[in-house]
Amino acid sequence: MKILVFGNPLVEKDSLALRVAKKLEKEFPQIEFKEFDPVESLEKEGKNLIILDVGEGISKVEVIDDLEKLENKKILSMHDFDLSYELKLLKELGLIEKVKIITIPFNLDEDEAFEEVREIISSLFSKSD
Repeated sequence: MKILVFGNPLVEKDSLALRVAKKLEKEFPQIEFKEFDPVESLEKEGKNLIILDVGEGISKVEVIDDLEKLENKKILSMHDFDLSYELKLLKELGLIEKVKIITIPFNLDEDEAFEEVREIISSLFSKSD
């Protein structure tokens, strides 16, 4: 299993997913946590993607697996709207099939974010066995 991790290490609130992923690597050595640069090609990462990123407008960690909800909920930053558009386009073209975005609130404490994401990943991993 691979989880693509988005974020900017130079911006405190946008680096939360990256910091949480570093801790998760120790907890889940069987999972590859890949820091992903938005200029890379998502379609090269497989047909079923799992993404870890931060978002606005939410109070707890959420999993978004319906791309149509990205636009309606307005929970993500501007760079994530670009991600939303790209994911929808890739799905329409048949280059990806499924996407799960584990979204962390920008303002969540790092330890709390780690615990919530750890629980979600444990749940996702047990379902994929």
